Amino acid sequence: MESAERKVRTVSARGPVSRVAWGPGAPLSLIAGPCVIESRAHCVGIALKLAALSRRLGIPLAFKASFDKANRSSVDSYRGPGIDEGLDILAEARERSGLPVVTDVHEPWQAARCAKAGIDVIQIPAFLCRQTDLLVAAGETGKVVNVKKMQGMAPEAMAQVVRKIEATGNRRILLTERGESFGYGNLVADMRNLMIMRGLGFPAVFDATHSVQRPGALGTGSGGDSKWAPALACAAVATGSCDGVFLETHENPPAALSDAANCIPLSSVGPLWKKLAAIAAVCGKKATGKNAK
Repeated sequence: MESAERKVRTVSARGPVSRVAWGPGAPLSLIAGPCVIESRAHCVGIALKLAALSRRLGIPLAFKASFDKANRSSVDSYRGPGIDEGLDILAEARERSGLPVVTDVHEPWQAARCAKAGIDVIQIPAFLCRQTDLLVAAGETGKVVNVKKMQGMAPEAMAQVVRKIEATGNRRILLTERGESFGYGNLVADMRNLMIMRGLGFPAVFDATHSVQRPGALGTGSGGDSKWAPALACAAVATGSCDGVFLETHENPPAALSDAANCIPLSSVGPLWKKLAAIAAVCGKKATGKNAK
């Protein structure tokens, strides 16, 4: 038996300069950045370029990068600089760009470290979204918690994920769709999931770049079809139930050290945003911030 839909809460995160909100009355937003921190200069550089784009186009934007990718396909894959150096780099990116910052945690103890370092949104990777101790630790920080729904997990089952976080008293939750398992080594985006998860009472985000991933398809790494990500992002916004779009981006995707096959070029983020904003406007959702030009 299906439970009644809950009224959707508005959730927000504030960086040193800009604020991003998700939910009823809030404009469509982006969560964007490289999959993993490749170097200090690279991470901070992309954050500054995205901040400039945010100001120019009025995009409510949170910057995302991971200090560790603990679920890489191969033991030889690049994982990132680790939590100590990584959080220091993210703190610099946050301070210099003014943007709220999002990063992944993989173990419960990492959540408090991230909160203390000023991370604004703590992200739970899809493979770990049922891990009770991790969810509780993230919730206890009081920060926004962005949970990616596991591939192959029913969207209705995210209600139990929500309950685990709410048990800490934290209701600053985002629920992200990142594609459903479709056989081996492939994903398919089911747009119904956005509407179903939003019915749980929290904003829904669509991860356009991970939804075109082909997990483990390269044997020692994941493949993907980044050319489809913009179209899926447009489709997600057109549902009217998408509060934000998640995009991994890189100046030169083929050279990216993680998720090279499914991240989109940094140069395409602006043109894609204009399409998403136009679709959002048709669907009755605000599409830009106050300073849009």
